[in-house]
Amino acid sequence: MPTQLPEAGQVAAASGVASLAWLLVVLPALGALILFVSGRRSDRWGHWLGVATVVASFVIGLLIFLDTLGLDPAQRTREVSVYEWISVAGLHIDFGLRLDPLSLTFVLLITGVGSLIHIYSTGYMSHDPGRRRFFAQLNLFVAAMLVLVLGNNFVMLYLGWEGVGLASYLLIGFYQDRPSAATAAKKAFLMNRVGDVGLALAIFLLWLELGTTQYTEVFARIGEVPPGTTLAITILLLLGACGKSGQFPLQAWLPDAMEGPTPVSALIHAATMVTAGVYLIARANPIYNLSADGRLVVALIGTITLLIGAIIGCAYDDIKKVLAYSTVSQIGYMILAVGLGPVGYALGIAHLLAHGFFKAGLFLGAGSVMHAMNDDVDMRHYGGLARYMPITFVTFGLGYLALIGFPFLSGYFTKDAIIEAAFSMPGWQGWVFGLVAAIAAGLTAFYMTRLMIMTFFGKKRWQDIKSPDGHDYHPHEAGVSMTAPMIVLAFGSVFAGFLLTQHERLAVWLSPTLGELEELPGGALPHAVVPWLVLGLSALGVLVAYLIVGRRPTPVERPEPVSIPVQAARRDLYANAINEALIARPGVWLTRALVYIDNKGVDGLVNGTAATLGGSSGRLRRLQTGFVRSYALSMLGGSVLVIAALLAVRFA
Repeated sequence: MPTQLPEAGQVAAASGVASLAWLLVVLPALGALILFVSGRRSDRWGHWLGVATVVASFVIGLLIFLDTLGLDPAQRTREVSVYEWISVAGLHIDFGLRLDPLSLTFVLLITGVGSLIHIYSTGYMSHDPGRRRFFAQLNLFVAAMLVLVLGNNFVMLYLGWEGVGLASYLLIGFYQDRPSAATAAKKAFLMNRVGDVGLALAIFLLWLELGTTQYTEVFARIGEVPPGTTLAITILLLLGACGKSGQFPLQAWLPDAMEGPTPVSALIHAATMVTAGVYLIARANPIYNLSADGRLVVALIGTITLLIGAIIGCAYDDIKKVLAYSTVSQIGYMILAVGLGPVGYALGIAHLLAHGFFKAGLFLGAGSVMHAMNDDVDMRHYGGLARYMPITFVTFGLGYLALIGFPFLSGYFTKDAIIEAAFSMPGWQGWVFGLVAAIAAGLTAFYMTRLMIMTFFGKKRWQDIKSPDGHDYHPHEAGVSMTAPMIVLAFGSVFAGFLLTQHERLAVWLSPTLGELEELPGGALPHAVVPWLVLGLSALGVLVAYLIVGRRPTPVERPEPVSIPVQAARRDLYANAINEALIARPGVWLTRALVYIDNKGVDGLVNGTAATLGGSSGRLRRLQTGFVRSYALSMLGGSVLVIAALLAVRFA
């Protein structure tokens, strides 16, 4: 089918309930401001203010979504102009909001899952003295994320992009007394800056070529840009997406970000921040539609990342890091999907939404386990928790089944669709993308089954050891403020995939923004074979995990030494070492060289000139004695020299 592109004529000014869209951003931003400036006076009620502002944003977003559903598809793209933000020479940028199917989808995800995580946090952070500050930073994050997805131009997107980076830095480093948290926050901030440079350069190129950054104008005129420049823009946009979404080669920051409180992991690494890169590429789909090479690079990056994340996830014993690398892998599936072009844009967004439910549920379940186990994250210290934490076990188990693609749960409908689309690519692309994605599905089943067995089944290993804080373990179920959001997310883990993909509901809804979903061409494997292949590999992963972990006692201490592949996986496949060798050390050396040149060269020249002039002046000053006889002698000497010079010229 032909791809339907957004056109300028399809954008109308918002009216009715849609005109209140500015409140989506203002409410959480205002909540953050109040909590930041109110001090200890708001300690008792500040967390409820944070919850209320995000819930109110969700309600407004839901009303706008329902209002948009009643419109003709051609009229579902509307804009709200809040005020003129920048007006310099030929540059005019409005602080405007774009309400279309794609942005509203993300609004519901951000505010809906965000509301559940806020409610969960009221219980999880109930005894933390910094709870008010935590909710202020959560609200700031939600506000920045809403600016990112609602902005009607690339500069607005960049504003939200940087705001999300700042808020994530604060949240990851929330425990300020921990050096590891401070290091992780700094690492995330700096690695994201690398990607942000790519996004900024892409925006500069768009402005240079088209004289505008408005989505409507850029997408309508992108065909005027030379193909080479278009390819450069797609690569630079991808670099920005790699930084924010933890994709190769900028994925190393994301697992370290687990140093933040567990609700942060659920909000940032499940449903919002790490999906920003997927949103960016999907939003810029008219640009990628004009560059087959750009889409190919996107698909390659996604394929490499999903395999890296799956391999590393098999080796960790830290429950949050296993889930973190699972996120790296699942975002890789989404990047692969949007890299496939019109056949994959909607599939990537569908998996993004389903992933938002089951991965947020898994992170909150991990937080519930940690809450019951004195914040211990080592799965080797767990075991047999299903009896003591039945609600956590059931909700976590449903998220696990959805993630591994158990038939008729969310992941089965969304992840398998991406793998099928990957196999449909022509030539070598179908075999490479499809097989790697299918193998990673098997690895996902392995490491998640390993996590389930080590955490909820087997011997109760926590009975014989002390927790890291020196106390005995007393596992117990969390309160209703924590279990209720987990139950809601578990329903999403079960039903979201079916509801989104049945009759291509989501694809039809997103068609005004992403174009119509194209039918899959015949590719490397018949379409009917792919689901059975994926199911077989997933079942094999579950079986291998059971044979290796389920039928053998799990030692409390990690066995050493380990094989080279396991050692490499536990070192993140040497990603940190590679980044250190290729980027960090050369950067340090370059900085030191520039400092040396500046000190010895530039400053040396300036200081040397000043010293020379100062020394010369000092020596010349000695000739000024103030005695008439000295001046007379100088005049006589000068006269003799002048006469000698004249005589020499005369008789030469």
